[in-house]
Amino acid sequence: MGFLGAFVLLVGFAIFLGTVGDKEQAVVEPVEEEEVTKPEQPVVLDPIAPAFTASELTALPKENWIGNGGDVYNQRYSVLDEINTSNVGNLKGKWVTNLGSGLEFKYSGEASPVVYNGVMYVITGAHEVSAIDVKNGEIIWTYKPELPDLTTVCCGWTSRGVTIGDGMVFVGRLDATLVALDQKTGEEVWSTVIDDWKKGYTITSAPLYYDGKLYTGISGGEYGTRGRVTALDAKSGEELWRFYTIPGPGEIGYESWPSDNDAWKRGGAPVWQTPAVDPELGMIYFSTGNAGPDVDGSMREGDNLFASSIVAIDAETGEYKWHFQEVHHDIWDYDAPNPVILFDTEMDGKPVKGLAQAGKTGWVYLLDRTNGEPLVGIEELPVPQDERQKTAATQPFPKGDSFVPQVVTAEEVAKEVPNYKGKVATAMFEPFWDEPVLTKPAAAGGANWPPAAYNPDTGLMYVLATDQYMAFSRMELEEYDEASIEEGKMYLGSLIAPVEDAPRRGTVTAINVTTNKIAWQQVWEDSAYSGALTTKGGLLFVGHNDGRFIAYDAKTGEQVWEFMTDAGVNAPPVTYEVDGVQYISVFVAGNSLAGSKHGDSIWTFALDGAIESGSVVRDDAEGDAEEAVATANPDEGLEVYEGNCLACHGNEGTAGHNGPDLQLSEIADDPEQVIERVKAGGTTMPAFADILTEEQIQNVAAYISQVVAPKQ
Repeated sequence: MGFLGAFVLLVGFAIFLGTVGDKEQAVVEPVEEEEVTKPEQPVVLDPIAPAFTASELTALPKENWIGNGGDVYNQRYSVLDEINTSNVGNLKGKWVTNLGSGLEFKYSGEASPVVYNGVMYVITGAHEVSAIDVKNGEIIWTYKPELPDLTTVCCGWTSRGVTIGDGMVFVGRLDATLVALDQKTGEEVWSTVIDDWKKGYTITSAPLYYDGKLYTGISGGEYGTRGRVTALDAKSGEELWRFYTIPGPGEIGYESWPSDNDAWKRGGAPVWQTPAVDPELGMIYFSTGNAGPDVDGSMREGDNLFASSIVAIDAETGEYKWHFQEVHHDIWDYDAPNPVILFDTEMDGKPVKGLAQAGKTGWVYLLDRTNGEPLVGIEELPVPQDERQKTAATQPFPKGDSFVPQVVTAEEVAKEVPNYKGKVATAMFEPFWDEPVLTKPAAAGGANWPPAAYNPDTGLMYVLATDQYMAFSRMELEEYDEASIEEGKMYLGSLIAPVEDAPRRGTVTAINVTTNKIAWQQVWEDSAYSGALTTKGGLLFVGHNDGRFIAYDAKTGEQVWEFMTDAGVNAPPVTYEVDGVQYISVFVAGNSLAGSKHGDSIWTFALDGAIESGSVVRDDAEGDAEEAVATANPDEGLEVYEGNCLACHGNEGTAGHNGPDLQLSEIADDPEQVIERVKAGGTTMPAFADILTEEQIQNVAAYISQVVAPKQ
């Protein structure tokens, strides 16, 4: 994931946001004319999505897939069973549509499509939205927003989906703006600014539509933002209320932040994903991201609520109901970006309203969603301490199984990462200071954003995760005080670094939600980074970084089918029915942080499909371009860098999310070594030899060696 192989994340951010509590910050903007393309013979969209009722939104998906998670419980389960374990081997591609958007490496394809009455709505990493006829893959209209030159995007350009209702398609954009599009035409109806992207606020999740309202979280915890969930009127875009995930003075949880500074104003706790809702209880549920600064706890003494937590609030008013914090005073970036799932089951012969969330820690947290109490025991146990980091005395340890390893042994390190000579953690939640400490899970997880799924037929929750070594240490690169804080910039206070050439594995795990025990598990030799779909047909569908789309038997974990597409499958699949035929669709566009090949395709599968596995459906314009050797041009190299490298390495090679600081690299000032690494890739970095032309590689190497890291 990035040019020079090893993953380094420099974090420890503190940004003074001024007065962020004023509701007037969010405004309804005049609708500007954005580009919408349409076919010469427009398709009639009728009927359009209504103001869905609670019963429609909680119904298990069949003909349609109307919410980001299928239903508002986020289960990603469908009652369709035409495609099942007995015939899935006959599944082939029905059609493939190239969206013509998001091919540059800075974009990631992570979106779940939504489908209503034979029309699909999907968004690319470039935040272009298309309406597609699901019978043949023809594009009906495409919305192309004019986004600013964003400089505060943490983890690459991406979106995880759109939602529909009231005849509109609702889009959360990277410039922290929520937009409503006319479902028939793709034209803007209203546009509301949630906050200022220049301060670090962005939106990468699909909004939640419920009861005539839209609910959206924000991203940007790496920039010292103050997390929140905002409710808007779906018809007008008017803001109704906000719930801040960092409580202010006089609010529940404020005492968990220091009393001698204002760290709560920039405390993080973003909401990365689409919330779930229980209409019967009248509550919405979501989990939160890291406290800020991520891995430097020295200036934010206390548990730091509601960071790294599961939170329930009143769906009508936004009033706090309950919370459960997964990691107190988090200094490992062990937050909770995976969507919560609501489920109903029986335990000890009694009906239970459950909630499950898969954490970066490697545990599933199972709670009673009526009150936040554990369904399966969770113990507060003592953990190692470091007073400099202001560490919490105890941490929650769920009973049951972890879905990734949480212990690193000296024997394993000697075998798998023999070049590592530093300290090895002896326990979960071991703190660190200036000496690196090697541990698992990594800051990337465990379970990251790729959504889990729940199958009520099996009683199993399916979790995709990453198993990776990571070395944590604190590096004080800047003074942490009010005078040094600037809006919209990262505070570089700490260092996270996986070990060079260490293995990165993935796990696909089935967890019994009544016991928190593993029913079965598949282990991959790469991260599992797509999201899951499960069906009444007894199947579990997941995507692989190498381009495979895979089906497992949901009960046993046996692989029963796979299909090779044309790019990394790093988005959650969906299923729906048209004229009695079941279809399965997935966005195949690759992912920068997974280091997978990029594309721009919606693949749709059916039992009567004719496209065979491994078929090539488009020419790679960059990869097949004629090689051209020219005098290296660093100015042109900057353009290549911004399109392919910035997501991992950051502006000017520093402050990236998943790549090393090129300004500190030992080889970045040598253009020949840079060219070699760019072409060949690294342990977690993709090879660009077939992605960029020879001229582009030479130019980006010139930019890195001459501008980013010139010889002293």
